[in-house]
Amino acid sequence: MITRKHLPRRTFLRGLGTAIALPMLDSMTPAFAGPVAASQAPARMAFVYVPNGIIMKDWTPLSEGAAFDLPRILEPLKAFKQDILLMSGLAHKNGRALGDGPGDHARAAATYLTGVHPRKTAGADIQCGISVDQVAAKFVGSKTRFASLELGCEDGRLVGNCDSGYSCAYSNSISWRGESTPMPPEVNPKIVFERLFGSSEDNVGPVARAKRDKYRRSILDFVNEDTQSLQKTLGPTDRRKLDEYLTGIREIEKRIESASQAVTPDMDVPEGVPVEFADHVKLMFDLMAVAFETDSTRIATFMLGREGSNRTYREIGVPDPHHGISHHRGDEALIEKLALINKYHMEQFAKFIERLQATKDGDGSLLDHTMVLYGSGISDGNKHLHHDLPVLAVGKGKGAWKTGRHVKYTSETPMTNLFVTMLDRVGVPAEKLGDSNGKLQELTDLS
Repeated sequence: MITRKHLPRRTFLRGLGTAIALPMLDSMTPAFAGPVAASQAPARMAFVYVPNGIIMKDWTPLSEGAAFDLPRILEPLKAFKQDILLMSGLAHKNGRALGDGPGDHARAAATYLTGVHPRKTAGADIQCGISVDQVAAKFVGSKTRFASLELGCEDGRLVGNCDSGYSCAYSNSISWRGESTPMPPEVNPKIVFERLFGSSEDNVGPVARAKRDKYRRSILDFVNEDTQSLQKTLGPTDRRKLDEYLTGIREIEKRIESASQAVTPDMDVPEGVPVEFADHVKLMFDLMAVAFETDSTRIATFMLGREGSNRTYREIGVPDPHHGISHHRGDEALIEKLALINKYHMEQFAKFIERLQATKDGDGSLLDHTMVLYGSGISDGNKHLHHDLPVLAVGKGKGAWKTGRHVKYTSETPMTNLFVTMLDRVGVPAEKLGDSNGKLQELTDLS
């Protein structure tokens, strides 16, 4: 039972098999060591990946600087124009064949956050490199309940041949803890939910989960006593914020329950995974936002689809397989369908950005304190190009970069230079990552 007037940042509401971390409350401020300021909210990093490239003519602004336009694919971010930084000219040379022949999709995903050319093998001797998210996780992960969070929307195996002799581990993972250790994304929101809000006591958690499922009880029922005790110690502002937060948790829980009960006779969908893509994406984005809000983690990756994905998007009038139409060969009808998919993905991403902006965090919002990078390891999916990649940064990252601009860099500038700079901005020492050859200039007025 919680009785302290001033709460520590690591306060949990606990119950049988349940541990609900709390968002930042005003009453937690005195618990910080030394001179206290709400501006000391931590910086977060999120990497969002889309497969099969982008229709770049509908992505790249015609002008540079602050007067840039928002092309068609980026229109869903119109309300956040001053919070975005577009970068052109960045490349992943190690995504190219370099003598290894076909397999651009596997290389695109494997190099995206590592900058390392993967070993071409379909066996167990996979080899890539540590990814930027895991470099950050090793440095700041001990400060949070989870060092990092890896999410996805398309399940995939990690063994076997998925792309011209390349292991499936390459196509299905962008996060790598070590040279031979991919961090496969979790695609089931129910499992992510249980991980974030379940007890760390393994011998209790599964029992509580089974009991909750049997009687359809919310996790909030199990922490009701703790919640009531906490509310008695809070001021009006914190009580309102706590109520809003718990209401949001219950809303996510209900959506997961609804997905679990959905009838899908013609589809093999795991329990807890929504049938509709947009519902699935929103759940995963919301779980990522809650993980940041509660400081359960500060590092996250999200693959909207595995590289080479053949998902169809009938809901927007595109019944064709995504990967198939990415090889459009200049066919305008297929190019239009691919652009529709690209914009549809951006619409889902924009909802995540909206949530981050609406969530108070210290003296600002989660968006103010987060660096979100969105993009793909391929620019032109038809030609399998790995240069002039689509690179979109959103959020202020506590001053990590100056937003509201389009910056064009010299062609073939390593994408990894951006990663080294991002790590530096959050205080993570890293002189080199993958093929980096320096830090990226012009990210802030001071660069």
